[in-house]
Amino acid sequence: MMNFSTVDSLIPIGSGQFQALDYVVFISMLAISMAVGIYFGFFGNNNSTEEYLLGGRRMKTIPIAISLIASQISGVTILSIPAELYGYGTQYAIMIPFMIVTVSIINFVFVPVFYHNNIYNCYEYLEMRFSRRTRHLITIIFLAYSYVFLPIILFIPSIALAQVTGMNVHLINTIACSVCVIYTMLGGIKAVVWTDVIQGTIMVGASLVILICGILKVGNISEVVNRAFQGNRIEFFNMNLDLTVRATFPNMVLGGIFSWTSYIGLNQSCVQRIVSLKTVKHARTSLWIFCFGYYIIVGINCFIGLTMFARYYQCDPLQLGIVDKLDKMVPYFVQDTVGELSGMTGIFISCVFSAGLSTMSASFNSLSGVIYQDYLGKLPGMSKSEKMASFWMKSIVVVSGVICVLCGFVVDKFSSLLEIMLTISTVTNGATLGVYCLGMLNPWANDNGAFWGTIASVFFTGYLAVRSKIAVLAGEITYPLLPSRIDGCDAFGLNVTTGFITDSLNATTACPMNEEFALHKIAFIWFAVIGFIIVLVVGIPVSMLTGSNDIYRTGKKLISPVAHWLLPEDIRMKIPPRNTEVPLIDKDGNPIKDSTWVWETTQKTDK
Repeated sequence: MMNFSTVDSLIPIGSGQFQALDYVVFISMLAISMAVGIYFGFFGNNNSTEEYLLGGRRMKTIPIAISLIASQISGVTILSIPAELYGYGTQYAIMIPFMIVTVSIINFVFVPVFYHNNIYNCYEYLEMRFSRRTRHLITIIFLAYSYVFLPIILFIPSIALAQVTGMNVHLINTIACSVCVIYTMLGGIKAVVWTDVIQGTIMVGASLVILICGILKVGNISEVVNRAFQGNRIEFFNMNLDLTVRATFPNMVLGGIFSWTSYIGLNQSCVQRIVSLKTVKHARTSLWIFCFGYYIIVGINCFIGLTMFARYYQCDPLQLGIVDKLDKMVPYFVQDTVGELSGMTGIFISCVFSAGLSTMSASFNSLSGVIYQDYLGKLPGMSKSEKMASFWMKSIVVVSGVICVLCGFVVDKFSSLLEIMLTISTVTNGATLGVYCLGMLNPWANDNGAFWGTIASVFFTGYLAVRSKIAVLAGEITYPLLPSRIDGCDAFGLNVTTGFITDSLNATTACPMNEEFALHKIAFIWFAVIGFIIVLVVGIPVSMLTGSNDIYRTGKKLISPVAHWLLPEDIRMKIPPRNTEVPLIDKDGNPIKDSTWVWETTQKTDK
């Protein structure tokens, strides 16, 4: 493998080091985020839990939509999506158009239930529908996922900044986490949303600049597409039904829908912002806008991947050893295309950090509410006053930040951070989606079915994920990159005699036919689907065997409107549908505050 310093002297890329303007750009991004938090901390009226967590349910539709977009696009996403298309082609991108299916499911299945029951904490629904133990089970899954996921979210951008500045990666991680903690702790959800708007704008702007400069380096869009076709990077409709194939039309579409529906519609960090809007109509509108924005930002990053391939169509840095991992292709491409432009390296790093900060701040805010409401607030002798609630939730944000910094030292020891994130998410998403669908779409499901179905799902998909990872490390499962060329490196000042790699396998190659099928060889994208199915396969029979749920006791509001046809007619007619354009209010015209998010001291009583 060639040494970086030797190759960098031959290929005309930027210096790869932060210049004065780069520092100014990056520090400005952090300073603006901090300023927003300080502003809302002192002038945002965050004295109540409802204001701190929900913005008083007066948040605006478009900012919430942008916040959802920004927090769904992490720094890992910015780096991994273009790399995925560079190495494996466009089959991944087929899941993008189906985001509209995900948003439709959330809008018409889940959102009405949360609003009609005035639920601010999505895990509260599980206690209302099933029991406290089922609620705590899913809450623990959420907490475990969050505290493994979050340290990775900001550590990856920290690595990128360390590479171009020479600073210690842990120092960078500590500074960035501290900024995120301060503005989230002081400003609450208002600071989270408005910093997301700023950071989302940075992400889109930086990605567009990188894409345009990359296209100009290649020539034009037509040339990008032609080279992608010639390099076999364009593939959308691989209908192979083999479950062991890494990326096909069926597994990308189904796996994408199941995973995204769970993450966006049933993850508290997202639900908390969705229900901070006044009405169901506002929430639905915000999600439709989110869908449109998601198409834009992910579409841009997908095309960056194709442009990256077109740029190195005849001189693959991976083959040459210039870049040792696929995950590092995007930073290399950025240095190559815009590194010579003053300040552009700083803008790219700001883009990656913005993506990480937006995800982390939203998670910190939701974690503070969930941990306080579900655990700290229920401790004997714990004061239920708004002042103490605010103190403890802000303390949880600080502690969460400290955990992320300390876990960074552990994360630094792992070689494939993206695989860790994907493994954890696939284990939790299927079980979470399954238990909510069991509750909202099956009126007869009971607590035993929900609890044991979730347990079975987590353990089985957890086994698949761990066993699959072991097989990958042992070389039992491999996903070779698509073929690439190095016969045109003269244009980059390199004299390479090797031409085209002909023995690379297609990325969608399945296990050899003479090998025995094994469950752990199933592609990881299927794990969420499998987890969902297990919840239903176990949950429905267990519910029937242990005594089906009393439909009359459950009532209509805890069942999704799309499943009301399953209810007896007298229950269907009992509660008239509520106008989705009108917010829930009490007799004094104030928003109803019967959720456990808002404590007794804030509720009005008649004298």
